[in-house]
Amino acid sequence: MKLIDTHCHLYLPEFKDDLREVIQRAEQAGVEKFCLPAIDSTATTGLLETVRQYPDKCYPMIGLHPCSVKENYATELEHVEQSLENMKGIAIGEIGLDFYWDKTFAAAQQEVFEKQMQWALAKKLPIVIHTRNAMEVTITCVRKFASQGLRGIFHCFGGTVQQATEIIEMGFLLGIGGVITYKNAGLAETLEYIRLEHIVLETDAPYLAPVPFRGKRNESAYLLRVAEKLATIKNIHVEEVADITTKNAQNIFNI
Repeated sequence: MKLIDTHCHLYLPEFKDDLREVIQRAEQAGVEKFCLPAIDSTATTGLLETVRQYPDKCYPMIGLHPCSVKENYATELEHVEQSLENMKGIAIGEIGLDFYWDKTFAAAQQEVFEKQMQWALAKKLPIVIHTRNAMEVTITCVRKFASQGLRGIFHCFGGTVQQATEIIEMGFLLGIGGVITYKNAGLAETLEYIRLEHIVLETDAPYLAPVPFRGKRNESAYLLRVAEKLATIKNIHVEEVADITTKNAQNIFNI
């Protein structure tokens, strides 16, 4: 069984003391590849160093996270643009809109999001979207670019069946992680109506660990728990979940 963790931050300080062991545990659980989304310029060095250490396992993305859109966002965008020229990433991400913590830079977030989607179209790269408390606005922003051929993943999807349907109709995939195991999240019920062909698996490590590890540091080995839960929901073997979602990830990221 082969799995791909399509969204994990293995370069963050939470893994500085035992990254090798974390990757070994993941591989024992069937996870062979790790897709690393960017945050902002402060994280680039760590991200690239992790990719350098594990070149056949870890794949970098490039992008400015919406929570990092502050007064200096123009400078941060320049960093993203330069990185696009200097390194080969598998996607532009994670990018998007986050109105949960602070709406001070809501307009700037949308400007930054649209600029990065323009770059993705020009570079023929997929995007990986972070959206929190902004799903409808995000879908609206993406739709005009999707009509031009842009594709990607709605990371950490936790919306409704209707929202999932809109996303799928745009040609985008749903990134599903540990939240699927949370009793009151409602995600498991939503995914009963979604075909596996529209899903990729992720951990968002070190965040959002699945049950029974909820509240602890998440890691890529726990991706198997996500696959097992999805298999239970679909009443199929976990190997079938792994096969379909891994092919989806390989196709979207060309890895």
